[in-house]
Amino acid sequence: MRVLVVEDERTLARYIAEGLREQAMSVDVAYDGNAALNKLVDDSYDLVVLDRDLPGTHGDEVCRRLIERGGRARVLMLTASAEVGERVTGLRLGADDYLGKPFDFDELVARLDALGRRSQPAVPPVLRLGDIVLDSTQRQVSRAGRPLALSNKEFGVLAVLMAANGAVISAEELLRTAWDEHADPFTNAVRMTLHRLRAKLGEPDVIDTLPGVGYRMAGREC
Repeated sequence: MRVLVVEDERTLARYIAEGLREQAMSVDVAYDGNAALNKLVDDSYDLVVLDRDLPGTHGDEVCRRLIERGGRARVLMLTASAEVGERVTGLRLGADDYLGKPFDFDELVARLDALGRRSQPAVPPVLRLGDIVLDSTQRQVSRAGRPLALSNKEFGVLAVLMAANGAVISAEELLRTAWDEHADPFTNAVRMTLHRLRAKLGEPDVIDTLPGVGYRMAGREC
């Protein structure tokens, strides 16, 4: 999943971003509402963690504009206010969920996972293809019952390919969903990550390469 974290407290923003990257999410950060709106123009995010009290453009306005445009991103609002009225207002603006500060990081991850499953089409938390099982909740992958130690990027790439259920995914799409905005579009990171992923998955090889087109998992989800 690709996530935009919008938080003006830079220490907290970095904490959230680093933690989500450890959960194999692709994360970009904006420190004010204006920067957030600029990043949201291309509608490339699955989830937005949005602080409500932002400098520049207020978080409420960011949420309102995103909803008006019909963006596909799900919005989790953050606020320091514990007032019920504040939460109600945020939800009425179109936010999908609301979390007060301070918060438990595990709860934040669980809420984002739940919102991700509500995306269209919904992606189940456990994916299976042949003897490969990927559990996005536990961040675990196994093949034929054997646990596999994957890096965050390897996990992210495998999750995208398995969720596609046999459809071809371009290198550009993998770069967009498993890396962040700073990824060089001319990098060989996708190719190298797939090379390592294939080695860890072992034989028989289940990832097809279609030169000039992209990649797909051989077979269908069970």
